[in-house]
Amino acid sequence: MYTVFLAAEFVLAGLTAAGLRFIVAPYGRHTRSGWGPTISARAGWVIMESPASLLFLAFYLTGDHRAELVPLVFLGLWQLHYAQRAFVYPFLMRAGNRMPIAITAMAIAFNTLNAYVNAVWISQIGRYAPDWLTDPRFLTGVTLFFSGMLLNHHSDHVLRNLRSPGETAYKIPRGGAYRWVSSPNYLGEIVEWLGWALATWSLAGLAFAAYTMANLVPRALANHQWYRERFPDYPAERHALIPYVR
Repeated sequence: MYTVFLAAEFVLAGLTAAGLRFIVAPYGRHTRSGWGPTISARAGWVIMESPASLLFLAFYLTGDHRAELVPLVFLGLWQLHYAQRAFVYPFLMRAGNRMPIAITAMAIAFNTLNAYVNAVWISQIGRYAPDWLTDPRFLTGVTLFFSGMLLNHHSDHVLRNLRSPGETAYKIPRGGAYRWVSSPNYLGEIVEWLGWALATWSLAGLAFAAYTMANLVPRALANHQWYRERFPDYPAERHALIPYVR
């Protein structure tokens, strides 16, 4: 059964990449009608991201290796990301934005699948001796993980502070990695989960990294096009996702 769910995540990554070539997910700056009833974006983020934290913990605690050192380190890394994403980030968002319930439901389904695939690997199927913490793959992966997290958080901070209280118009983000790319927050998240895949040295981690890229690369390209269409003075030297790569 685990193999089926793992394969399903790789298949879902492929389907997502194919679908997002033609459809831009309708949330954030790309919000539009025609996607059914909506809820507040803040509530939507909490509802759809909390399973990634809470269900991961529940699945993890069923594993035979749940009390071992390396799995506990991985549990900490995962929760460091998702506790912030589910229970801190939404309350830093500006109030008033809406999100289709359909988007929330699809995210819940993916986060449940992904939490199961990764938690079961970490605490049950995978085998990590304590000396894995000094393995070059772990050390490089964790370095990427934290580098991506810092880039993601700083880029989100820049976006949140673009507008003064009461302002609603979009502006061109500047500063930090926005000097080079339009969506450094997405680049940071991709780097983060590539680091997770390397640190865990697992197909579970690779499946998550593949899905993250399938989801965020098209989103970054859509954001880049949106900025260029909306702002005639948008920096010509800025690329979509990877510095110096169009």
